[in-house]
Amino acid sequence: MTRKALIEQIHLKKSYLCVGLDTDITKIPKHLLSLPDPVFEFNKQVIDATRDYCVSYKINTAFYESQGIKGWEAMEKTVNYIPPTHFTIADAKRGDIGNTSSQYAKAFFEVLNFDAITVAPYMGEDSVRPFLEYQNKWTIVLGLTSNPGARDFELQQTGTERVYEKVLRTVSGWGSPENLMFVIGATQADEFTNIRNILPHHFFLVPGVGSQGGSLKDISDKAMNNDCGILINVSRAIIFAGKKEDFATEAKAIAAQYQREMSAYIK
Repeated sequence: MTRKALIEQIHLKKSYLCVGLDTDITKIPKHLLSLPDPVFEFNKQVIDATRDYCVSYKINTAFYESQGIKGWEAMEKTVNYIPPTHFTIADAKRGDIGNTSSQYAKAFFEVLNFDAITVAPYMGEDSVRPFLEYQNKWTIVLGLTSNPGARDFELQQTGTERVYEKVLRTVSGWGSPENLMFVIGATQADEFTNIRNILPHHFFLVPGVGSQGGSLKDISDKAMNNDCGILINVSRAIIFAGKKEDFATEAKAIAAQYQREMSAYIK
């Protein structure tokens, strides 16, 4: 998906919501477990219920990889079921030496046909470059994350800047706002003004709103640019809103609530 197409969807739906399909088989409603593929059936119903209120879906691959071949099959069926109007993200956090990253890129961009993949930049440009070589595909680089461990490295001072700031400035030169996004955790709201000054044009994928306590209003106020420039990911608060057979109805209600709030903030 191109940047232009993504922006068009955001303004069409007045939404910058990304629904995270972090589908933990131990948490889905029990009545689905007797079906041949309970994870896919759960995802299918969530997608049908939320597609009008979001512009993107993010699949955290760990929840699928942990199920072996059945999980990979459920992931493939899920990404193929998502409408082409929606931006699809493989939250895989890959990053390795160049020839290995080339295989990861092939797996997620060719075999599974995701629009984007999350990537860890620790090993440097040659580990990220293979993902950037794909046209109309996106590399979403970890910038400043929501977890407490961000203090261990990302927020450490190195010379005149912090580690995460050096990552943002350096990585932004490897691609462009047409194919590079950055993961910025919602719990780091105080940093967003500074981050937007460093990267005025790039999109940010923002996890941590909802169950992790990040504020949608704060993020929207501090991080939005003229193209919107943010995708707010909400996972558990939407997909596990309901525990029973009406789980999709509950998911729809929460997604609609986020969309209504976003429509008031969008420029």
